[in-house]
Amino acid sequence: MYSPVTIPFGAKMLFNTATIKPDVAFDDVELALAEMCNVVKDTYGGDKGGFIAGQVYEFSGFVSDEGSLSDSRSAEKHIAIVTYWKSFQEHERSHADKAFKEKFAALAKLCVESKELGYDMLWQGALE
Repeated sequence: MYSPVTIPFGAKMLFNTATIKPDVAFDDVELALAEMCNVVKDTYGGDKGGFIAGQVYEFSGFVSDEGSLSDSRSAEKHIAIVTYWKSFQEHERSHADKAFKEKFAALAKLCVESKELGYDMLWQGALE
């Protein structure tokens, strides 16, 4: 569950930000996320549906002065869900499935909004 991931070149990356309702405890979000992520991993992993790996991040409150072009330094409480797939089509099939929709609906009740964007990998590298 907490091991390094290896992402093959050409993988599709989906980046989802979910803004958490102000009155929601993070423990509730964490439970909903764990259940949703387990469904994805166990049901759609590898040859079963194209899921390669995923990561979940909680916004720490840090906003980079050096890497930000905007003068705004505010951001709402949110999480980022990063998943890697063999194809966008496999991602969409998995997320249209009843098992996933039930778990995502539980997370959605804790959120103000969620947006998931897909990316094509252009480059990757590691220390040599």
